[in-house]
Amino acid sequence: MKRAAWWLKSLYELQLRTIQASPRVFCDETPMPVLDPGRHRPRICQFWAHAMDDRPWGGPAPPAVAYVFAGGRGTEEIAGQLTGFSGILQVDGYAAYKALARGHGSAIQLAFCLAHARRKFVEVYKTTQSPFAREVIERLQAVYAIEAEIRGSSAEQRLAARRTRTTPLMAALKARLTATVGQLFSQSKLAEAINYALNHWDGLTLFLRDGRVEVDSNTVERSMRPIAMGRRNSLFSGSEGGAESWAILSSIVNTAKLHELDPQAYLSDVLERIVSGRTKSHQLHELLAWNWKAARERIAQAAA
Repeated sequence: MKRAAWWLKSLYELQLRTIQASPRVFCDETPMPVLDPGRHRPRICQFWAHAMDDRPWGGPAPPAVAYVFAGGRGTEEIAGQLTGFSGILQVDGYAAYKALARGHGSAIQLAFCLAHARRKFVEVYKTTQSPFAREVIERLQAVYAIEAEIRGSSAEQRLAARRTRTTPLMAALKARLTATVGQLFSQSKLAEAINYALNHWDGLTLFLRDGRVEVDSNTVERSMRPIAMGRRNSLFSGSEGGAESWAILSSIVNTAKLHELDPQAYLSDVLERIVSGRTKSHQLHELLAWNWKAARERIAQAAA
């Protein structure tokens, strides 16, 4: 596995650079326990996930994800990974992303995740059966119903639909949140959920001003599930080198899955081409999952 990851590292780095060159990137992070010699417990490091996917509006960026292993989850780590990035970063409300955006002036614009805001009201409703929390959930369900209808439409069509149908819903929701929060005990979970939504409102509603932007960051959260499952089964990585190999292989395999490729067939061909030297370093872009798939489809059509 370590040797395979070593051969695939250049392709992985190209995939990561390609994602980060997109003007819209999704980002998320998850804990990655790593064995630390001399200690009686693993050291908690992080996997950061960078993803792109323009399929919801028919844009140019293919679906892809790349995981980056890091020792921590602070601003320093994500700033180092996104050096030179300029565009829209779609994330949750974690403070490191906000600090990153502040440090880059207007170069990075944050789009926040409506699913995260909704989740806080779901938690309140589950524990307290709050009628207001249920009302907010139902209002957001109407927003998601519109998103389901317009998925696959062009950015212009999505923006037009959002302006006429979703903007009034979100304006009414903000008015209800603002009117209600003052009536609540400031330390209550419901007040906390409302304040989270209001404090992140500009980023939560960026999708109303840009038809290319998604309503949430589920694109990257879905790509975290295989990592979480692997972590549950493996418990930890044996070393930092092992974690880096894990990140490389997971990036290549999970991107192949996003393109509905057979990972074994794809990896076998890619490794054979790289190891044999048949694909040179300046041709590595041909082995990116979406380009590899397109080339296979062209060969199949020519043979038909």
